[in-house]
Amino acid sequence: MTVQTMPRLGLGTWELTDEDCLRAVPLALDMGYRHVDTAQMYGNEAQVGEAIASSSVDRDDIWLTTKLSLGNLKSPSSVVSSTEQSLTDLRTDHVDLLLIHWPTQIDQLEATLEAMQGLRDRGLTRHIGVSNFTAEQVTRAARAAEILTNQVEYHALLDQQKVKAATVEAGGVLTAYSPLARGQLLRDPVVVNVAGARSESPAQTALRWLLDQDDVVVIPKATSEDHLRSNLAALDLTPLSTNDRASLDDLPKDQRVIDPPFAPDWD
Repeated sequence: MTVQTMPRLGLGTWELTDEDCLRAVPLALDMGYRHVDTAQMYGNEAQVGEAIASSSVDRDDIWLTTKLSLGNLKSPSSVVSSTEQSLTDLRTDHVDLLLIHWPTQIDQLEATLEAMQGLRDRGLTRHIGVSNFTAEQVTRAARAAEILTNQVEYHALLDQQKVKAATVEAGGVLTAYSPLARGQLLRDPVVVNVAGARSESPAQTALRWLLDQDDVVVIPKATSEDHLRSNLAALDLTPLSTNDRASLDDLPKDQRVIDPPFAPDWD
């Protein structure tokens, strides 16, 4: 399994709703994005589905990910029924990737994964995976099923090497959400200086730091045309030099920006 299984850079849609969603998703697809990430918890699956349907890009050319919400992990039947509803809302007969959004029902993990594998066998999802799992949890999940990815917060201000190593060891890739640390990296003096020397934006430098790593997929959120285009262009930028990479490597790695009450005890 390699990172090339899904596009290296996608569009995250957390907090992207209503007209913003209906405008940003087709715009992103028209400019070349081919990876869209949503979730039941985002409350925007119907809007994402409408936006994809309105674009000129064929559905089969788009990698579409969604995630099971906390309340739909209570039983295998709710896993199945909620996924079927997601497909209706997304106006598609399958998603490319179905994830467990948070490990809140970890005692039922194997049963949940079995139900997800049943959905894969039916062709309702091409792949399954997890999100916000610790190293120990992703290792446990991989014993029960073939896991494509573990989607977690990851950026130059947060060390995720233990989780990444466990995910890769399990045969998957790491998907980085909040790759700009909710804007913190855009203002960081080190990132700003490196970006200026490279004649690129701080966001592009922060994304390039992730894209230069093997087995990492990145899903920044953006709404404006300028930001969407700038993020996508990070794919084609020159990799960071050894010195520039070292500068970002040396940043503090303890700045977690997403940590809800139901989050696991992080590694």
